[in-house]
Amino acid sequence: MRELRGIAASPGTALAPAYFFFDDYSSSIPSFSISSEDVASEFSRFLEATEEAKADVIVLRDKALKEAGEEHAAIFDAHLMMLDDPEIKESVELRLSSFLLNVESIIFSLEREMIDKLSSSQDPYMQERVTDIHDVVRRILGHLLHRERIDLADIDMDVIIVARELLPSDMITMARERIKGIVTESGGRTSHAAILARAFQIPAVLGVGAFVSDVKALTPLIVDGDRGVVVIDPDGEALKKERAAHSMRIRKESAFKSIRDLPATTKDGERIFLKANIEVPEEVRSAVEYGADGIGLFRSEFLFLGGHIPGEEAQFKAYKQVVEAMGDKPVTIRTLDIGGDKVLPEFGAQDEKNPLLGWRAIRFCLSKPEIFRTQLRAILRASVYGDVRIMFPMISALGELVEARGILEQAQWECKAKSLRVPDHIKAGIMIEVPSAALCSDILARSADFFSIGTNDLTQYTLAVDRGNEKVAYLHNPLDPAVLRLIKMTIDTARKAGIEVSLCGEMGADPAAAVLLVGLGLRELSMSSVSIPAVKSLLLSVTLKEAQQTAEVIMTMTSPSEAASFLADRFTL
Repeated sequence: MRELRGIAASPGTALAPAYFFFDDYSSSIPSFSISSEDVASEFSRFLEATEEAKADVIVLRDKALKEAGEEHAAIFDAHLMMLDDPEIKESVELRLSSFLLNVESIIFSLEREMIDKLSSSQDPYMQERVTDIHDVVRRILGHLLHRERIDLADIDMDVIIVARELLPSDMITMARERIKGIVTESGGRTSHAAILARAFQIPAVLGVGAFVSDVKALTPLIVDGDRGVVVIDPDGEALKKERAAHSMRIRKESAFKSIRDLPATTKDGERIFLKANIEVPEEVRSAVEYGADGIGLFRSEFLFLGGHIPGEEAQFKAYKQVVEAMGDKPVTIRTLDIGGDKVLPEFGAQDEKNPLLGWRAIRFCLSKPEIFRTQLRAILRASVYGDVRIMFPMISALGELVEARGILEQAQWECKAKSLRVPDHIKAGIMIEVPSAALCSDILARSADFFSIGTNDLTQYTLAVDRGNEKVAYLHNPLDPAVLRLIKMTIDTARKAGIEVSLCGEMGADPAAAVLLVGLGLRELSMSSVSIPAVKSLLLSVTLKEAQQTAEVIMTMTSPSEAASFLADRFTL
C-alpha cells in the first residue's frame, strides 16, 4: 500500500480500479527530410488536418454548451481561435521551408517551444494553459497520422482515471457515470480538468507528481478529493476505513438533504445567512443544490485566464448567467484580482521580487482603467437581472476606494450614455484582507456599503506567512489571536457604522470556526457550496448564547493550537 498527496481539486471520495489514460504521440512522431518541392504539399496536409480538427472541436463545443454551460464551451472557442491563428500557420509554413522536415515534426517542435515558454512562467495559471496547446496539437497530429484518439466515452465499468494530464476534450467526452474519480500527475485547482471535475461532481486529486509508471492497470485506488490523498492498492484496514467513511458520508448527505431548505438559524432562532463562493458560472448549480442564501464571492478571474482580455459582452453574459440562476438571492461579484501569484503577460505584468506585496488586485485595476471600466459596465448591466453587489479586493487605504468608486460612476455614466439599462445605485463594498484595512475600517466604512472579511489573505498578511510556501505554511492559522482581533475589530466597526459585514474566507467553511464567528458577531458567512450543509447542521444545534460564550473564551487564549483544541473538544458533527 502507498499513499500519495496532491492537490485537493474536487471534493468527495471514491474507491475503484485504476484505468490508465495515456494519449501521447511524443514517442512516435515521424521525422524525416523533405525536398523544397514537397513544402507546398506538406503545408496543404497541415491545413487539411487543421480543418478536420476544427470540425471535431465544433462538435465538442456544442456538447460542452449543452452539458456544462457557456463558460466551459468557451474553452473550445479558444481552441478554435488557435486553429485559426494566422501567426501559427505562417510559422508552420516558414519552418517547413527553413528546416525541410515533415510537417508532423515541425508541429511537434513548435508545440515544445510554446509549452516551454508557458511552463517557465512563475504564474500557475499560465502553466496550466499548457493543456490547451496539448489538446489542439494532439488533435491535429491525430488527423495527420490517421490515429484514433482513445475515447473515454467507451468505458463500461466503474473506474478511477489515472493520467499524466487530462485535456478539456477528454473531460467533456468521458463517460461520467462510470468515472468515479480522477488522479493526475500534473494540474492544479484552476486547471480546466479541476474546474470541470467540480462542475461534474467527480472527486479529483491533481498534481501528485510522477507515479503512473509505478501502478498497474486495475489496481484498486482510493481517491480523497477532500484531503488531496490517493491510496494505491489499499490494505484491508484502509479499505475498512474507506467503507466506513463512505457510509458516514452517505448518512451525513442524507441528513444534510433533510435540512437543505431550512433557513440557517441557531437553536434559539438567530438567523445566519450562508452563501457560496464560486469561481466559474457553472458552480452556481452546486450553490443552488446545497441551499445557499446567495453568492457571497464570485471570483471573476476565470474569464481573464484564457490568454486574452475578454470583452464587455462576454463578461456580461457570464455574470447574467449567475445572477439569473440565483433568482432574488444576492450575488456579490469581486472585481478582477490578478497579479501577485497570477501574473499575466498579456496585461503587461512582469515578474516581481515580492508579487504578493506588489501590483495586484485593485492596484492593477486602478492602473488599467479601461479594463476596469469594461468589467464594471458588464457587472452593472447584469445587475438589472437580480440583486448584485460589487466588491473591490485588497483595498488598503481610503484613496483606493474613493478612486474605485469614481471609476464605477464613470462606468455607470458610460452605460447610460449608450442607453443601456443599469441601476441608479448598486452596493459597492470592499474585502478586508490586509491589516491596514482592518485597522482603518472605521475610515473605510464611510465610503463602503459593506465589508467582506477575506481570512485567507488577512491571515497571510497579518502573520507574514506565504501560505503557498510549505516550509512556513504551518504558521498560517486564522485562529491566531492577532487575526481574531482584527476580525473582531472589523465586525464591531461595521456594526457601529451601520453597514453589512460578512466573511468569505475558508475559515467560514469549518463548522466549529463558524460557531466562533457567529459568537464574534457575524451573521453572514460565505464558503464553498459543499461546506454549507455541515455548517448549517452545527449552527442549528447551538444557541446564540453558546456561540457568544465560545467567542469570549477563545478571545482570552494565547495560541491558535489552544483555540483549535477547545473548538474540537466542544463541537463535533
